[in-house]
Formats: sequence, C-alpha cells, structure tokens
Amino acid sequence: MPRLTARFWVDAYLTRLRLQDIPAFVVAHGDDTGGAVLVKLATLDGRAVLFQRSFDLMTGDRKWIELAAGDEAEVDATVTRQRGFDPDLWVIEVEDRQGRHLLDEPGLS
Repeated sequence: MPRLTARFWVDAYLTRLRLQDIPAFVVAHGDDTGGAVLVKLATLDGRAVLFQRSFDLMTGDRKWIELAAGDEAEVDATVTRQRGFDPDLWVIEVEDRQGRHLLDEPGLS
C-alpha cells in the first residue's frame, strides 16, 4: 500500500486543526518524504504531552502513543533528545487549553 509523504500528512493535519480553530505550528521541519513526526500538545498551563506514531507489528496498525508527559520544559527536553537521534524528524506543536489534538480521528493514524 502506498504511503503518504510526511509533508502531505503534516499539511493535512495542520489543515484539520485550523478548521477546528486549534493553533498549531511546525517547530521543526523534517524530511519531506519520509521524516517521522512528533506532535507536542501544550495545554498552556505549563504542561504538555508528546505523541509519537507507532507501528503495531502484530496487527500492522499505526497508532499514536504518548512518548512523554508532564512539565512542558521536560517534554521539550525529550523533543531535543529525539531530534538529536533523528535530524529528519518533524515536530508539530499544538496549543489548546482543552487538550484537543485530533490524533484519534480517522485518517490521522
């Protein structure tokens, strides 16, 4: 099955967020074709959650898992470490007091 490029997925995700009036920004522009994507959800109270897309080897499904959560500075440190391992990594920051990220919606896994 053909895969979407990272750039196409990021653009589609940002559009979905924009349609729901949820602010989001590209913090780190990764590789356009095959870069992995991290999504940081900042709830604007000093806390954040970092999501990473994971591949389930048993089912073949992709799903978003929580990579880190807690104090925003600690989550940012996790992002920095991940970027050190993978310079092609995309980082999207979503800012929403209600904690909406839309990653559980169909088509985003």
